[in-house]
Amino acid sequence: MRKPKSTGKAETQPVSASIEVYESKNFRLQTDLSAAAANELLERLEKMIELVSRYYGQPNSQTIEMSVVDSRENWPVGSIPPEALPSIESGAGITLNATAFLQNALGEKQITRVKSVVWAVAERGVPQHEAVHAFCHQNFGRTGPTWYSEGMAELGKYWRDQNKGVQIDDEVMRYLQRTEPQSLDDITHSKHKTGDSWQNYAWRWVLCHLLSTNPNYAPRFKPLGLALLGGQPTQFDDVYGSMSKEISFEYLLFLKQIDQGYRCDLCAWDWKTKPMRLKGTSTTQVKVIANRGWQAAKVQLKQGDRVSFVATGDWSLQPNGPKIGPEGDEQQQGRLVGILFDDYELFEPFDLGKNGEYEAVRDGVLFVRCQDDWCQLADNSGTVTVKFQAVKPQPAKSK
Repeated sequence: MRKPKSTGKAETQPVSASIEVYESKNFRLQTDLSAAAANELLERLEKMIELVSRYYGQPNSQTIEMSVVDSRENWPVGSIPPEALPSIESGAGITLNATAFLQNALGEKQITRVKSVVWAVAERGVPQHEAVHAFCHQNFGRTGPTWYSEGMAELGKYWRDQNKGVQIDDEVMRYLQRTEPQSLDDITHSKHKTGDSWQNYAWRWVLCHLLSTNPNYAPRFKPLGLALLGGQPTQFDDVYGSMSKEISFEYLLFLKQIDQGYRCDLCAWDWKTKPMRLKGTSTTQVKVIANRGWQAAKVQLKQGDRVSFVATGDWSLQPNGPKIGPEGDEQQQGRLVGILFDDYELFEPFDLGKNGEYEAVRDGVLFVRCQDDWCQLADNSGTVTVKFQAVKPQPAKSK
């Protein structure tokens, strides 16, 4: 990052002795942060904008102007625009957008330049959040509807290269873990406005994180975002309406299991595998991957159905860790476990282990997995093969 810049031009002169101007490839930063802190912020912003640019397939077209306030006392009266002052004083940020127009030969208005100016406090990733707004506005001319605009800005501030795990502020995590979820309809169809509350931002982040990382929905999410940023008359339901039940199920499951490090891509639900009801001597076999969530066993059960199973192979719950069989270790970690799914509802999980029989206590489709902390699946390795076979009903005893 460059040293503080002094060009002699009025617009680049510090507004007080505590405020300096710093520049990097994509940003011009005016701030009262220390030089070390300012350059560290610019490094984070540059890494983030590279990821955002890569995601949208759109390089940043012009410098993003930012003013980041560390201490309000360092900024003289009148140095912060009136439009930005309420946001700064409330500990938040705002992106001020302007569009310049010229007329073509036919007298029609044409956009010639879109410019954004960011004002933000230095804390809690606010500069990164606002930088995503500025990027979208300067490169696409808009930021999309509130749920998408704020959800993607939150997503951008948390993005890490080659890391799809959840990494959010601890306060936000505690809120999501302890609060009744907002419905998808509340998030995508509400009349909430930008800047309403960090709590609403949290729910928008949840939805955008799920849709962008879960392979069931990610292929449709980027095209939807580009359509929204392009001003096309597209809505959430136009793209995901046919998948609303599936998304709602995975959204609620995500929130039930959410913690730092959780991977939506590894825990994506298998909606494609068709189950079968085993009858007579019929069998089916499935490979269970250690670093995945619930996986389809390809078995449809009716209450009272009995199946036998034999699991072979082993897996590990940490890099270069000991091999564990499907019976699990002394703490039951690494044990093969099952669960029944029926009509978008999950019931209580149950132990399976290495071999034995299972009798269905209700109707449902069988799913299985390697027992481990939901947020520590990524470093697991290995597979276990499980063979299921129908167990013939015992003949009724004659009286």
